[in-house]
Amino acid sequence: MALGLDENKIKKLHELEEAGVNPYPYTFSKTHDASGINKKYDSLNKEEKKKDKVTVAGRIMLKRVMGKASFFHIQDESGRVQLYLTLDDLGENSYNLLTKKTDLGDIIGISGTIFKTKMGEVTIHATKGEILCKSLRILPEKYHGLKDIELRYRQRYVDLFMNPDTKKVFLKRVKMIAVIRDYFAEKGFIEVETPVLQTIYGGANARPFVTHINAWDMKMYLSISPELFLKRLLVGGFEKVFTICKNFRNEDVDPTHNPEFTMLEIYQAYVDYEQMMIYLEEVYEKCALTLHDSTTIKCLHKGKEVAVDFKAPWKRMTMLESIKKFSKIDAATMDVKKLKKIIDKNKFEYEGKLTWGKAVQVLFEEMVEDQLVQPIHITDHPKETTPLCKKKRGDDRLIERFESFCLGMEISNAYSELNDPILQRKLLEEQASELRAGTEEAHPMDEDFAQAIEYGMPPAGGLGFGIDRMAVILTQQDAIRDVILFPTVKPVNNETDQK
Repeated sequence: MALGLDENKIKKLHELEEAGVNPYPYTFSKTHDASGINKKYDSLNKEEKKKDKVTVAGRIMLKRVMGKASFFHIQDESGRVQLYLTLDDLGENSYNLLTKKTDLGDIIGISGTIFKTKMGEVTIHATKGEILCKSLRILPEKYHGLKDIELRYRQRYVDLFMNPDTKKVFLKRVKMIAVIRDYFAEKGFIEVETPVLQTIYGGANARPFVTHINAWDMKMYLSISPELFLKRLLVGGFEKVFTICKNFRNEDVDPTHNPEFTMLEIYQAYVDYEQMMIYLEEVYEKCALTLHDSTTIKCLHKGKEVAVDFKAPWKRMTMLESIKKFSKIDAATMDVKKLKKIIDKNKFEYEGKLTWGKAVQVLFEEMVEDQLVQPIHITDHPKETTPLCKKKRGDDRLIERFESFCLGMEISNAYSELNDPILQRKLLEEQASELRAGTEEAHPMDEDFAQAIEYGMPPAGGLGFGIDRMAVILTQQDAIRDVILFPTVKPVNNETDQK
């Protein structure tokens, strides 16, 4: 017998089979759900009866057997409803089957009529019933198992039926994604797909997951970004494209990172990063209104509740301005030597050779980022931060890039996209050199992408934002794993897993 199975449930299963009862039938025709019944008949007076017939199915979550009469609560996708079972109405065989051979966690189907109890609860008076699935494991204790974080993430299926609030979070996420799709469709974008398996990775500064294709006996990589493929589509003549896709980055697992995550990226020809700011503001505002009927949402930041307002337009600030405001360091007027002294004094870490631009990025990440609570666009980053973006008009040290922040975390990334083929090839080759020199998050050289740009890509703006981080904020959760149905978790041995 498998570890963790309940012997009493196994015994009842065998008794059902010996009595000729199939504990796992093929189908069941339900006519109503719990929520609909509760809403429709809520206006009944206490002890009022209706002749309306309903048929429901769900998991037994509460069971009180009192001799010849019993009360059950069953739970379906929509919620819970109470059942009233009696020996007189069901007959001895059916009543004993449902009361003596079932346990919490079993799934049953019930037909009956409606009434409201003396306590005012809408209830189904059962006239017929059957077992639809005999469960073999005991449900976790109500106030113990549900709060076990490992149980919630490792066994999300248990979390979903034991914690109604968990299901609500994911239903909100579904609604949020539908709003995003509708918004960009209304703006004239078409949704496309890009490869998950790639022979060369690129489009983001990240370490990839490496796999192997047997047909060609060679390495392949899981996508870290759809960017380079979406830009190929601009070359091919599409002018407004977006994708909602999975990306995989072999990095930290923490409250804001999961190795497998969902993101949206859009590209539009003939606009720059200013238009991308408008799209991000509007889609966040629209999602907030849909989920909360308000642009202001109460969220936790560093243990304190804050009211975050997503109403467009959001505040804008250059990276250099933000460093000056929050750290009192005027990095714009300092050379790399002065910035390095500040970095070394504070023991901030960095990879590779420290340039002026890299120093500015380090100071921002270490001294500014977690102080950005209200939605804000941080614009005009140093050119060293990406090889895929156009230079800032009027300052060759910078690029026309913005990242948006909220609650101390980055929620988007956008560029005025580089389409100069000679400069693009040069910058990609420099990234490849950094990778060979040991910078793990640099890009390899993508010769096919460089050739695509050489055919000609129109000027464009591009935007990417994390669906999971958006869901964390808009569903008011604490961590990214709370909004991913099956987050990446470290495996445990069987003995630990069954405790």
